[in-house]
Amino acid sequence: MLLLLALGVVLVAPSAQAKPATAKKKVKAAAAEASPAPEAAPSLEPKAIEVLKAASNRLAAARTLKFNAVHFYESSSRHGHPLAFTTKSEVTLQRPDKLRVIMSADGPASEFYYDGKKMMAYAPAENLVAVADAPGTLDAALEQAYNSAAIYFPFADWIVTDPYKEMSDGMKLAYYIGQSKVIGGTTTDMVAYIDHGVFIQAWIGADDKLPRLLHATYLEDPERLRHTLVLSDWQLDPAVPADSFTSAKAASANPMPFAHPHPESSPAAEPAAKGKPSKPHQTN
Repeated sequence: MLLLLALGVVLVAPSAQAKPATAKKKVKAAAAEASPAPEAAPSLEPKAIEVLKAASNRLAAARTLKFNAVHFYESSSRHGHPLAFTTKSEVTLQRPDKLRVIMSADGPASEFYYDGKKMMAYAPAENLVAVADAPGTLDAALEQAYNSAAIYFPFADWIVTDPYKEMSDGMKLAYYIGQSKVIGGTTTDMVAYIDHGVFIQAWIGADDKLPRLLHATYLEDPERLRHTLVLSDWQLDPAVPADSFTSAKAASANPMPFAHPHPESSPAAEPAAKGKPSKPHQTN
């Protein structure tokens, strides 16, 4: 559907793994009796949590935000090879109830506006717009856009009211990797974590605490297609014109329903994992 703004991945149950042979079981049992099992490493390392919380607090404290997000994602071709596609989102938000996303893409371009009362998804090339009443907070609007029309932004977890709470609700693992001096032209702390079945490696500014790069793989995707999100041109608390979150041109376009492109697979029909897309959101 032309108005959908990002790609998710179809989550498929992993194939059953072969059971170990009886001989292997005996060897493992003998080894267990000979020496005590090592203590399990902590699943959530304090250093990783510290880095993620610092980034969350920095973004949550900003009343207005502007940044660019370039999303590289893989999608299987009809020949079975993973093809890479790209979207670029120019993002402006004002807490607690305003968002604008202007997106260019390898598929059709799109625009999204939310002003605290209405949300609009606009396809400029086709001059089509979908308009819906919206709740009074950005968090609720993002959830409604996904549930009702499969609109999902790959950077959504970083613009909600409390980014760390959003990711920690489904966090199963987090650990600190080290530092990089390559990404974003600055020193970044590298952390890895699992959030709602998605393995994410993040590069976060060591000094400014801003996320610069996210590399993600859906663990239940048998093809392990990769998603990379590059975040740049951060502006915290910039002046934002009052008319930034609506568009007269979009509002006057030809109307179309604000609806899920595949109703049978919508969250209303089959609840998805909290905060993560579970069906493909095609851009063309």
